[in-house]
Amino acid sequence: MATLQAGSSFPEGVSFSYIPPTGNLDVTVCGIPTTYDASKDFQTHKVVLVAVPGAFTPTCQEQHIVSYLSHLAELKAKGVDKVIFIASNDAFVMSAWGKANGIKDESILFMSDGGAAFSRSIGWASADRTGRYAVVVDHGKVIYAEADTTKGSIAHSGAEGVLAKL
Repeated sequence: MATLQAGSSFPEGVSFSYIPPTGNLDVTVCGIPTTYDASKDFQTHKVVLVAVPGAFTPTCQEQHIVSYLSHLAELKAKGVDKVIFIASNDAFVMSAWGKANGIKDESILFMSDGGAAFSRSIGWASADRTGRYAVVVDHGKVIYAEADTTKGSIAHSGAEGVLAKL
């Protein structure tokens, strides 16, 4: 598979592991990981898929999450149903990251791209980590796909960059 581009269909067979939010923000309470069929769900929703190199890392925590939390209402107003953060961390770490950021519902989901498999398949991974990128999928069609290649930059993958293209 090649890098995703605007106008292409989101690929078949893409799934991530995650723990659905329960409303309990205690990071020491673990749920059971389940499989999220992204290819299927993206056919019926408008989704922003945000990849970050790692949960709780400085740029990801201090800039990426903050940008999406502060612009969630604007994204929803543009028709976005879900924002999904992925990283190569496991589903338990991603769930804890969501809880640590006060996420109680499914408006923003945190999922594992185990071994950066999906990110690697589209050419946006380095070593075993996902790259820093955003993909907007509108009912199965990619309408935006950009990566940030400058360390610490979220110009293309942050909420402001995504909103400018919606």
